[in-house]
Amino acid sequence: MRILVTGGAGFIGHHLVGSLLARGNDVVVLDDFSTGLRERLVDVADRITMVDGDLRDAAAVERATRGVEVVLHQGAIPSVARSVADPLRSNSVNVDGTIQLMLACAAAGVRRVVAAGSSSVYGASPELPRRETQRPDPRSPYAASKLATEHYVHTLGELHGIETVVLRYFNVFGPGQDPLSQYAAVVPLFITAALAGERPIVHGDGHQSRDFTYIDNVVSANLLAATVPGITRVTANIGCGGRYDLIELLDRVRDAVGTLAEPIFTPTRAGDVRDSEADIGVARDILGYEILVPFDEGVRRTVAWYTDRHAETRDHV
Repeated sequence: MRILVTGGAGFIGHHLVGSLLARGNDVVVLDDFSTGLRERLVDVADRITMVDGDLRDAAAVERATRGVEVVLHQGAIPSVARSVADPLRSNSVNVDGTIQLMLACAAAGVRRVVAAGSSSVYGASPELPRRETQRPDPRSPYAASKLATEHYVHTLGELHGIETVVLRYFNVFGPGQDPLSQYAAVVPLFITAALAGERPIVHGDGHQSRDFTYIDNVVSANLLAATVPGITRVTANIGCGGRYDLIELLDRVRDAVGTLAEPIFTPTRAGDVRDSEADIGVARDILGYEILVPFDEGVRRTVAWYTDRHAETRDHV
């Protein structure tokens, strides 16, 4: 099967590319490398069709969708904090880029689009766990853009006869996340700080909670969403159905690394949600989704990957 991964040089995207290749698929990647990293694709560069381009570039998207049966749409400008700083760019890439992609998919005869959604669309409601029937209440430009993305994917898909699935990710983590960006996620930041003997930064009081979801679970959900027959206009949470606060996460990281470094607490960031937890019933019932790697095992695997990388960096200094 010929499959396009938009944002294939991103954290989730490059894991998807590797898994698709391992299963014998013909893989196309569309990425402009504005946030994705070229080095993530070095080992597979001779096995993929690479299209360098922006989602909003009609010609690039037309080339990328040519002959494609399924699209895994991961391309976006990520990060709540980044969207607060530059809402116009987040909206332009995430929303306009998705519309451009869906129109190209229609012209190319793409059968199904599986789009990356976000748990951020639920906002700050005290209702937990989050269910797909809950009224969205986005609290950041990023969340608003992801909600608009969902609506455009489903609406344009229905208009043009494309099957559509939106997967609302809950705090994905794992090997390969970039800890160097100013908008880096909390898991790689905690781990790299611990390995460097530095005090980790905690925004807020540390008791805000998340449904941390290891990358293998997200890859599995995408593969299921791409292949389960006879479904469309599906929106499903992808998480582990549990909830851990940042202090619990930090404790597990410190235990795994073997450090007692105390955190530095800073003010809560604008747009951040206090608590988040997924009800994964829809994903289980419709996609056959199951949790492959639970939270604790995911943290251990992720710490091990960064520990090896840290050791390699020291050996080359």
